[in-house]
Amino acid sequence: MGKNVMRFLVHTTSIVAFVFSCCSCNQTVEKKESQKLIEQPSIHVPEFNSDSAYAFVNAQVAFGPRVPNTPAHIKCGDYLIAQLKKWADTVYVQSGTLSAFDGTSLKFRNIIASFNPEVKNRVLLFAHWDTRPWSDQDTEKKDRPSLGADDGGSGVGILMELARIMHDSKPSVGVDLALFDAEDWGKEGGGPESEDSYALGTQYWTKNNHVPNYTALYGILLDMTGGKNAQFRWEGGSKQNASFVLDKVWGAATRLGYSQYFLYDDGGWVIDDHVYVNRMNIPSIDIIHSDPSNRSGFPSHWHTHRDNMDVIDRATLKAVGETLATVLYNEK
Repeated sequence: MGKNVMRFLVHTTSIVAFVFSCCSCNQTVEKKESQKLIEQPSIHVPEFNSDSAYAFVNAQVAFGPRVPNTPAHIKCGDYLIAQLKKWADTVYVQSGTLSAFDGTSLKFRNIIASFNPEVKNRVLLFAHWDTRPWSDQDTEKKDRPSLGADDGGSGVGILMELARIMHDSKPSVGVDLALFDAEDWGKEGGGPESEDSYALGTQYWTKNNHVPNYTALYGILLDMTGGKNAQFRWEGGSKQNASFVLDKVWGAATRLGYSQYFLYDDGGWVIDDHVYVNRMNIPSIDIIHSDPSNRSGFPSHWHTHRDNMDVIDRATLKAVGETLATVLYNEK
């Protein structure tokens, strides 16, 4: 932005008068600004603890791959439910069986933790807590599951830390944290037959809300939000359906000094949980690590055995978590 520079050719007496006038003017402005600060107290945003969020990620990974129909999946689900019951006003658990694209029956649990359930204006934050049954993007042991520290674990870890701080200091808005299941048992490749094979738990929830006629002001999906030097771009469906939410989140991140993570660049279109939430008229965005240098568009550890705790960075967890806390506590 250019600046208009004005030059004044005045006598010395005029300069003196001008200075005294400006001083008087500045005092008046400062007084008014001071009054504004008194009239409009700043909103307290609780501290987001990145060490705590990291511990929540690590706790999930310690169970092993959280693949549906396995003991690790059951134990991790029990752990998440027990933790959330300590903090949330209400915890809803949806359970049942879903059919995967390959005919496998998947035992699933969607876990929804609600804060301020009596408040009409609500925000939905969500992530998936299951992990992929195969490491199909790896070069070896492709038939074995990934630990999913970032792909699943990081988003859940951030939401768990948000739940902890909201227990101690609730925002004005109602908040629902949804941990969706059976997201990553999908068919590799593109095309319609692949697209709807993912996000099975979310698809179930959109047809069977945890409370009748559920709605929210908007939704925010976290997917791969803990990797080192992660970069989040404007995902295509998010921009098309919920550009005002992108403005909120990216604006808050910029003000907090996290612009190296939240880039004002267009990313690709991703078939993810937010697609189905958007279809039920809750404008939702996907905060997802993108890497244009990789053919997949995702980080190199995506769907590989390298997706372990080595890729998780406290600084990234802090950037995302603090940004979301700022958005939530400034919402009305």
